[in-house]
Parts: sequence; structure tokens; C-alpha cells
Amino acid sequence: MTSQKPLKNDDVPPDGGITPAAKAEAGSTATVAETPSAEQVQKLLAEKKELMDTLVRRQADFENYRKRVEKERHQDRHRGAEHLIELLLPVVDAFDRALAAQNNSDYGEYRKGFELIRRQLWDALVKQGLERVESAGKDFNPHLHHAIERVETAEYPEGVVIEELQPGYMFHGRVLRPAMVRVATQPAHAGKSEN
Repeated sequence: MTSQKPLKNDDVPPDGGITPAAKAEAGSTATVAETPSAEQVQKLLAEKKELMDTLVRRQADFENYRKRVEKERHQDRHRGAEHLIELLLPVVDAFDRALAAQNNSDYGEYRKGFELIRRQLWDALVKQGLERVESAGKDFNPHLHHAIERVETAEYPEGVVIEELQPGYMFHGRVLRPAMVRVATQPAHAGKSEN
């Protein structure tokens, strides 16, 4: 048996033991890999453009999604406040009826307390976006008013609101409750002459 002698660093040939044919083959492969063809460059550029387009679309989709979620969140807050305000409107009406019914000077301090509480409630509702629909003396608007009676009168022009029976309210530009009103109509003229 022949024994192998361990190699030392000094024993390794300077070319790493690579044959000249192997060097030539490795050199030609490295040259081809380093210089891509025009077709490969075009393919890579098209791929890059497609990826950039996809990225831009995804960013736009995400921005649209974010805006839609924010809008829905805002609408949900409004719906919750709107529902609460609808529940509180009868309380406001009750305050108004109580204040209109009792005008006795003996209850002056009591009345001031009621007025203060009513004002605080009203201010809180206004801060949330509630507005009262002005009706008396205005032209009848079927979007804002609910006519419960037509009154023949020569005092007011045709279609003018004579009296508001129950106030109407708007919440952020949308009718929450239409006002119940009486509307003027011209009296029927006696077209027949008496014989």
C-alpha cells in the first residue's frame, strides 16, 4: 500500500490544481453570465414595469380601501348619534309643552330651572348637528313638512304654512323628523250668483 502524504499549503499549485481546459470553460461561462443579451434585458425591463404597475395599483387600492373604511366609520358614528337624537326628540317636545303650559309667576324659579335644563339639552343636540326646521310663514315643502290640515284663508297666500303643530328637525342636512303643519289654501269663490 502506498501511503498518502498530507498536503501543506505550500504543496498546492498556484492555479489551484485546475487544468487549463477547465479554466477556459469557466472563463467562457462567466463571460456569458456577466453580459446578458438584449432579449434578456428587455424581458427584465418588462418584468420590472409590470411589478411597478402592480405596486402602484396595490397602493391605490389600499388608499381607496382606507378612505372607504374611514367614510363608513364616520357614517356609523352619525347613525348612532342620529338614533340617540331620535329618542331624545320627545323629551325636547315634552320640555317645550311643559314650558308653554305653565306661565304662572308663582312657579318662576321652577320655570327657570326647566328652561336651563332644556337649553343644556338643546345645546348638546345642536353640537351633534341637530337643526330645527323653520316652518311658520314659510312656503310648504313636502320634504320638510307634513301637512295635516289645509285651512281656507284669505290672510295668507296659497301654500304658506300657517301654524306649526310639531317642530321638525334635520340632522347633518338630512330630515330627521318633518314638521307637522297647517297650510293655507285660498277660499273657494262662490261661482254661482244668487237668483
